[in-house]
Amino acid sequence: MSKNLIEVEGLKKYFNVGKGKVLKAVDNVSFNIREGETLGMVGESGCGKTTAGRTVLRLYEPTAGSVKYNGTDIYKLSSRKMKAFRRDMQMIFQDPYASLNPRFTVSDIIGEALDIHGMAGSSSERKKRIEELLDMVGLNHDHATRYAHEFSGGQRQRIGIARALAVNPKFIVCDEPISALDVSIQAQVVNLLKELQDRIGLTYLFIAHDLSMVKHISDRVAVMYLGKMVELAESEELYSNPIHPYTKSLLSAIPEPDPEVEANKKRIHFHDELKSPIYTQGQKDSEEASQLVEVSKGHFVSKAFA
Repeated sequence: MSKNLIEVEGLKKYFNVGKGKVLKAVDNVSFNIREGETLGMVGESGCGKTTAGRTVLRLYEPTAGSVKYNGTDIYKLSSRKMKAFRRDMQMIFQDPYASLNPRFTVSDIIGEALDIHGMAGSSSERKKRIEELLDMVGLNHDHATRYAHEFSGGQRQRIGIARALAVNPKFIVCDEPISALDVSIQAQVVNLLKELQDRIGLTYLFIAHDLSMVKHISDRVAVMYLGKMVELAESEELYSNPIHPYTKSLLSAIPEPDPEVEANKKRIHFHDELKSPIYTQGQKDSEEASQLVEVSKGHFVSKAFA
Protein backbone atom coordinates (compact mmCIF):
# COMPACT_ATOMS: atom_id res chain seq x y z
CA MET A 1 0.00 0.00 0.00
CA SER A 2 1.32 3.44 -0.92
CA LYS A 3 2.21 5.92 1.80
CA ASN A 4 0.19 8.99 2.75
CA LEU A 5 1.15 12.04 0.71
CA ILE A 6 -1.33 14.38 2.44
CA GLU A 7 -2.29 14.15 6.13
CA VAL A 8 -4.92 16.58 7.40
CA GLU A 9 -5.56 16.69 11.13
CA GLY A 10 -8.20 18.73 12.98
CA LEU A 11 -8.44 21.32 10.21
CA LYS A 12 -10.54 24.39 11.02
CA LYS A 13 -11.20 27.51 8.99
CA TYR A 14 -13.51 30.06 10.60
CA PHE A 15 -14.58 33.44 9.24
CA ASN A 16 -15.81 36.30 11.41
CA VAL A 17 -19.05 37.45 9.74
CA GLY A 18 -19.80 40.32 12.13
CA LYS A 19 -22.24 40.93 15.00
CA GLY A 20 -20.42 38.37 17.12
CA LYS A 21 -21.09 35.56 14.67
CA VAL A 22 -18.59 33.06 13.29
CA LEU A 23 -18.89 31.00 10.10
CA LYS A 24 -17.33 27.59 10.73
CA ALA A 25 -16.63 26.88 7.05
CA VAL A 26 -14.36 23.92 7.87
CA ASP A 27 -14.79 22.51 11.34
CA ASN A 28 -12.41 19.90 12.75
CA VAL A 29 -11.89 17.89 9.57
CA SER A 30 -9.30 15.09 9.37
CA PHE A 31 -8.35 12.84 6.45
CA ASN A 32 -5.36 11.56 4.47
CA ILE A 33 -4.69 10.99 0.78
CA ARG A 34 -2.31 8.27 -0.36
CA GLU A 35 0.19 8.71 -3.17
CA GLY A 36 -1.48 8.19 -6.55
CA GLU A 37 -4.97 8.19 -5.03
CA THR A 38 -8.01 10.34 -5.79
CA LEU A 39 -10.06 11.38 -2.79
CA GLY A 40 -13.45 12.72 -3.83
CA MET A 41 -15.05 15.38 -1.63
CA VAL A 42 -18.78 15.91 -2.08
CA GLY A 43 -21.61 17.93 -0.59
CA GLU A 44 -24.03 20.73 -1.39
CA SER A 45 -22.91 24.24 -2.25
CA GLY A 46 -21.78 26.03 0.91
CA CYS A 47 -20.79 22.87 2.79
CA GLY A 48 -17.11 23.89 2.98
CA LYS A 49 -15.57 21.75 0.21
CA THR A 50 -13.80 24.55 -1.65
CA THR A 51 -12.67 26.23 1.58
CA ALA A 52 -11.22 22.90 2.73
CA GLY A 53 -9.33 22.50 -0.56
CA ARG A 54 -7.92 26.03 -0.47
CA THR A 55 -6.94 25.73 3.19
CA VAL A 56 -5.16 22.43 2.53
CA LEU A 57 -3.04 24.29 -0.06
CA ARG A 58 -2.59 27.20 2.36
CA LEU A 59 -4.28 29.62 -0.01
CA TYR A 60 -6.26 30.37 3.16
CA GLU A 61 -4.48 30.44 6.49
CA PRO A 62 -6.10 27.91 8.86
CA THR A 63 -7.82 28.74 12.13
CA ALA A 64 -6.44 25.51 13.63
CA GLY A 65 -5.12 22.10 12.65
CA SER A 66 -2.26 20.79 10.55
CA VAL A 67 -1.63 19.70 6.98
CA LYS A 68 1.38 17.52 6.34
CA TYR A 69 2.77 17.09 2.84
CA ASN A 70 5.20 14.18 2.71
CA GLY A 71 5.53 14.44 6.47
CA THR A 72 6.20 18.21 6.59
CA ASP A 73 3.62 20.46 8.27
CA ILE A 74 3.24 23.21 5.67
CA TYR A 75 1.55 25.57 8.15
CA LYS A 76 4.84 25.86 10.03
CA LEU A 77 6.83 26.93 6.97
CA SER A 78 7.98 30.49 6.26
CA SER A 79 6.80 32.17 3.03
CA ARG A 80 10.21 31.55 1.45
CA LYS A 81 10.18 27.82 2.25
CA MET A 82 6.53 27.56 1.27
CA LYS A 83 7.36 28.68 -2.27
CA ALA A 84 9.24 25.43 -2.91
CA PHE A 85 6.21 23.42 -1.77
CA ARG A 86 3.95 25.43 -4.09
CA ARG A 87 5.58 23.59 -7.01
CA ASP A 88 4.40 20.26 -5.63
CA MET A 89 0.87 21.40 -4.74
CA GLN A 90 -1.32 23.00 -7.39
CA MET A 91 -4.99 23.78 -8.03
CA ILE A 92 -7.38 23.52 -10.97
CA PHE A 93 -10.12 26.09 -10.50
CA GLN A 94 -13.85 25.73 -10.99
CA ASP A 95 -14.48 28.48 -13.52
CA PRO A 96 -12.28 28.34 -16.64
CA TYR A 97 -13.74 31.70 -17.70
CA ALA A 98 -12.71 33.59 -14.55
CA SER A 99 -9.44 31.83 -13.70
CA LEU A 100 -7.54 32.69 -16.92
CA ASN A 101 -6.14 36.20 -17.46
CA PRO A 102 -7.92 37.60 -20.56
CA ARG A 103 -4.91 39.79 -21.40
CA PHE A 104 -2.48 36.86 -21.53
CA THR A 105 -1.90 34.51 -24.41
CA VAL A 106 -1.97 30.81 -23.63
CA SER A 107 1.83 30.88 -23.76
CA ASP A 108 1.85 33.63 -21.09
CA ILE A 109 -0.69 31.80 -18.90
CA ILE A 110 1.23 28.52 -18.87
CA GLY A 111 4.68 30.10 -18.96
CA GLU A 112 4.05 32.37 -15.95
CA ALA A 113 4.50 29.47 -13.53
CA LEU A 114 7.72 28.44 -15.29
CA ASP A 115 9.02 32.01 -14.92
CA ILE A 116 8.06 32.33 -11.23
CA HIS A 117 9.83 29.10 -10.31
CA GLY A 118 12.77 29.57 -12.68
CA MET A 119 12.06 26.35 -14.53
CA ALA A 120 13.01 27.44 -18.06
CA GLY A 121 16.63 28.35 -18.70
CA SER A 122 16.02 29.94 -22.10
CA SER A 123 13.17 31.13 -24.31
CA SER A 124 13.52 28.07 -26.56
CA GLU A 125 13.39 25.76 -23.52
CA ARG A 126 10.32 27.64 -22.26
CA LYS A 127 8.59 27.32 -25.67
CA LYS A 128 9.37 23.60 -25.85
CA ARG A 129 7.94 22.99 -22.35
CA ILE A 130 4.75 24.92 -23.16
CA GLU A 131 4.28 22.85 -26.33
CA GLU A 132 4.81 19.64 -24.32
CA LEU A 133 2.11 20.73 -21.87
CA LEU A 134 -0.30 21.59 -24.70
CA ASP A 135 0.29 18.10 -26.13
CA MET A 136 -0.42 16.54 -22.73
CA VAL A 137 -3.85 18.18 -22.45
CA GLY A 138 -4.86 17.64 -26.09
CA LEU A 139 -4.35 21.16 -27.50
CA ASN A 140 -2.41 22.26 -30.59
CA HIS A 141 0.90 24.13 -30.57
CA ASP A 142 -0.61 27.05 -32.47
CA HIS A 143 -3.02 27.60 -29.57
CA ALA A 144 -0.09 29.08 -27.64
CA THR A 145 -0.41 32.46 -29.37
CA ARG A 146 -4.17 32.81 -28.83
CA TYR A 147 -6.15 34.36 -25.98
CA ALA A 148 -8.53 32.69 -23.52
CA HIS A 149 -11.69 34.21 -25.04
CA GLU A 150 -10.97 32.42 -28.32
CA PHE A 151 -11.55 29.00 -26.73
CA SER A 152 -14.54 26.93 -25.65
CA GLY A 153 -15.13 26.15 -21.98
CA GLY A 154 -13.63 22.67 -22.28
CA GLN A 155 -10.54 24.01 -24.03
CA ARG A 156 -10.12 26.70 -21.38
CA GLN A 157 -10.22 24.08 -18.66
CA ARG A 158 -7.53 22.15 -20.52
CA ILE A 159 -5.42 25.34 -20.46
CA GLY A 160 -6.03 25.53 -16.71
CA ILE A 161 -4.88 21.92 -16.34
CA ALA A 162 -1.74 22.63 -18.42
CA ARG A 163 -0.99 25.61 -16.17
CA ALA A 164 -1.30 23.43 -13.05
CA LEU A 165 0.98 20.78 -14.60
CA ALA A 166 3.65 23.29 -15.68
CA VAL A 167 5.67 23.02 -12.44
CA ASN A 168 5.55 19.19 -12.25
CA PRO A 169 3.27 18.95 -9.19
CA LYS A 170 2.67 15.77 -7.22
CA PHE A 171 -0.66 16.84 -5.69
CA ILE A 172 -3.53 18.75 -7.31
CA VAL A 173 -6.73 20.05 -5.76
CA CYS A 174 -9.42 19.91 -8.47
CA ASP A 175 -12.05 22.39 -7.31
CA GLU A 176 -15.24 21.42 -9.17
CA PRO A 177 -13.26 21.44 -12.46
CA ILE A 178 -16.23 20.27 -14.55
CA SER A 179 -19.24 22.01 -13.00
CA ALA A 180 -19.06 25.00 -15.38
CA LEU A 181 -18.79 22.78 -18.48
CA ASP A 182 -21.37 21.26 -20.80
CA VAL A 183 -22.31 17.70 -19.84
CA SER A 184 -20.89 16.43 -23.16
CA ILE A 185 -17.48 17.89 -22.27
CA GLN A 186 -17.39 16.86 -18.60
CA ALA A 187 -16.52 13.21 -19.25
CA GLN A 188 -13.69 14.24 -21.59
CA VAL A 189 -12.08 16.39 -18.90
CA VAL A 190 -12.49 13.73 -16.21
CA ASN A 191 -10.97 11.09 -18.52
CA LEU A 192 -8.06 13.46 -19.23
CA LEU A 193 -7.45 13.87 -15.49
CA LYS A 194 -7.45 10.08 -15.04
CA GLU A 195 -5.04 9.59 -17.97
CA LEU A 196 -2.66 12.21 -16.56
CA GLN A 197 -2.83 10.57 -13.13
CA ASP A 198 -1.90 7.19 -14.59
CA ARG A 199 0.86 8.65 -16.77
CA ILE A 200 2.66 10.86 -14.26
CA GLY A 201 1.49 9.52 -10.91
CA LEU A 202 -0.60 12.46 -9.71
CA THR A 203 -2.55 12.56 -6.46
CA TYR A 204 -5.91 14.37 -6.47
CA LEU A 205 -8.37 15.91 -4.07
CA PHE A 206 -11.40 16.03 -6.39
CA ILE A 207 -14.10 18.40 -5.14
CA ALA A 208 -17.55 18.17 -6.74
CA HIS A 209 -21.28 18.02 -6.15
CA ASP A 210 -21.97 15.64 -9.06
CA LEU A 211 -21.90 12.31 -7.24
CA SER A 212 -22.06 10.14 -10.36
CA MET A 213 -18.89 11.75 -11.75
CA VAL A 214 -17.14 11.53 -8.38
CA LYS A 215 -17.78 7.79 -8.28
CA HIS A 216 -16.18 7.48 -11.72
CA ILE A 217 -12.88 9.13 -10.75
CA SER A 218 -12.46 8.59 -6.98
CA ASP A 219 -10.84 5.78 -5.01
CA ARG A 220 -12.43 7.02 -1.78
CA VAL A 221 -15.16 9.59 -1.14
CA ALA A 222 -15.59 12.02 1.76
CA VAL A 223 -18.99 13.62 2.40
CA MET A 224 -19.07 17.17 3.79
CA TYR A 225 -22.04 18.73 5.56
CA LEU A 226 -22.03 22.24 7.07
CA GLY A 227 -18.27 22.32 7.44
CA LYS A 228 -17.92 18.83 8.87
CA MET A 229 -16.95 15.51 7.35
CA VAL A 230 -19.82 13.14 8.10
CA GLU A 231 -18.80 10.01 6.16
CA LEU A 232 -15.69 8.61 4.48
CA ALA A 233 -15.30 5.30 2.65
CA GLU A 234 -14.03 3.51 -0.43
CA SER A 235 -16.02 4.71 -3.43
CA GLU A 236 -17.90 1.44 -4.12
CA GLU A 237 -18.60 0.94 -0.42
CA LEU A 238 -20.03 4.43 0.07
CA TYR A 239 -22.35 4.18 -2.93
CA SER A 240 -23.57 0.67 -2.11
CA ASN A 241 -23.77 1.05 1.68
CA PRO A 242 -24.28 4.69 2.77
CA ILE A 243 -24.82 5.08 6.52
CA HIS A 244 -25.23 8.76 7.30
CA PRO A 245 -28.73 10.05 6.44
CA TYR A 246 -27.23 13.04 4.62
CA THR A 247 -25.19 10.70 2.38
CA LYS A 248 -28.35 8.68 1.68
CA SER A 249 -30.15 11.90 0.78
CA LEU A 250 -27.40 12.96 -1.65
CA LEU A 251 -27.29 9.56 -3.34
CA SER A 252 -31.08 9.47 -3.73
CA ALA A 253 -30.86 12.71 -5.72
CA ILE A 254 -28.70 11.17 -8.47
CA PRO A 255 -30.92 10.97 -11.58
CA GLU A 256 -31.46 7.54 -13.14
CA PRO A 257 -31.03 7.16 -16.94
CA ASP A 258 -34.12 4.91 -17.11
CA PRO A 259 -37.27 7.14 -17.07
CA GLU A 260 -39.41 4.45 -15.39
CA VAL A 261 -36.86 3.86 -12.62
CA GLU A 262 -36.51 7.62 -12.13
CA ALA A 263 -40.29 8.12 -11.97
CA ASN A 264 -40.71 5.44 -9.28
CA LYS A 265 -37.62 6.35 -7.27
CA LYS A 266 -38.13 7.76 -3.78
CA ARG A 267 -36.15 10.79 -2.69
CA ILE A 268 -34.71 10.61 0.81
CA HIS A 269 -34.96 13.94 2.62
CA PHE A 270 -32.49 14.77 5.36
CA HIS A 271 -33.85 16.77 8.27
CA ASP A 272 -31.39 18.27 10.72
CA GLU A 273 -31.76 20.74 13.58
CA LEU A 274 -28.42 22.30 12.65
CA LYS A 275 -29.39 24.37 9.61
CA SER A 276 -26.36 26.65 9.40
CA PRO A 277 -22.58 26.62 10.02
CA ILE A 278 -22.84 30.13 11.55
CA TYR A 279 -22.50 30.27 15.32
CA THR A 280 -22.66 33.07 17.86
CA GLN A 281 -19.34 33.33 19.72
CA GLY A 282 -19.25 30.82 22.53
CA GLN A 283 -22.05 28.68 21.09
CA LYS A 284 -21.07 25.04 20.81
CA ASP A 285 -22.32 22.30 18.56
CA SER A 286 -22.41 18.57 19.23
CA GLU A 287 -18.93 17.07 19.55
CA GLU A 288 -20.31 13.85 18.09
CA ALA A 289 -20.93 15.60 14.78
CA SER A 290 -17.16 16.17 14.37
CA GLN A 291 -15.98 12.71 15.40
CA LEU A 292 -15.75 9.91 12.86
CA VAL A 293 -16.00 6.28 13.95
CA GLU A 294 -14.84 3.30 11.86
CA VAL A 295 -17.91 1.07 11.46
CA SER A 296 -16.28 -1.38 9.04
CA LYS A 297 -12.83 -1.59 7.45
CA GLY A 298 -12.08 1.82 5.93
CA HIS A 299 -15.68 3.06 6.37
CA PHE A 300 -16.01 5.99 8.78
CA VAL A 301 -19.16 7.83 9.79
CA SER A 302 -20.11 10.61 12.20
CA LYS A 303 -20.25 9.23 15.75
CA ALA A 304 -23.87 10.27 16.19
CA PHE A 305 -24.90 7.86 13.40
CA ALA A 306 -22.39 5.04 13.92
